[in-house]
Amino acid sequence: MQKEGSGHDWWHVYRVWKLSQKIAKEEKGADLTVVQLGALLHDIADWKFNKGDERAGKRVARKWLENIGAGPETINKVCYIVRNVSFKGAGVKDKMKSKEWKIVQDADRLDALGAIGIARTFMYGGYKRRLIYDPEYKPEKHRTFAEYKSSNSTTINHFYEKLLLLKDRMNTRTGKRMAVERDAFMREYLKRFFSEWKGYK
Repeated sequence: MQKEGSGHDWWHVYRVWKLSQKIAKEEKGADLTVVQLGALLHDIADWKFNKGDERAGKRVARKWLENIGAGPETINKVCYIVRNVSFKGAGVKDKMKSKEWKIVQDADRLDALGAIGIARTFMYGGYKRRLIYDPEYKPEKHRTFAEYKSSNSTTINHFYEKLLLLKDRMNTRTGKRMAVERDAFMREYLKRFFSEWKGYK
């Protein structure tokens, strides 16, 4: 993941790993080994960079974990996190299973919010060669993962199609608390963006 240019680089993984540990300590009762492995492997062979293959990450993670001698239970729990951590569309409900999964997903989503989240959003938009904004294109509420995967909307629309929905979809009390300020910062940014945009009308 070194020099990865879409905002899913090693430092994203590092931040998710650190946030996962912080949330796990506050929430209590989670298996820290599973949390940390899930966080460190959550974006390995991500579907976005593997021709939409949703199972690529799970396969790569399983092989890596088997190679280091992890037990079957740990492997299954970590692979569940890797397979199900991603946002799949506004109309797609998350399949809640383990406390560890909830923690890693919250950490991943927190890194999509706030100042870092804004930076990563524009970095990904550039990577995908997306327009910053076009008033002719309105945000969509993707009903299925297939719709979400095939979307090529503008970067600003991505805030409305995903990022501004995350605060209310956090799983843990700690994650919900941490998301409030980051969400508010993004909303202030968007106000400023549209204020400046109106200046060109």
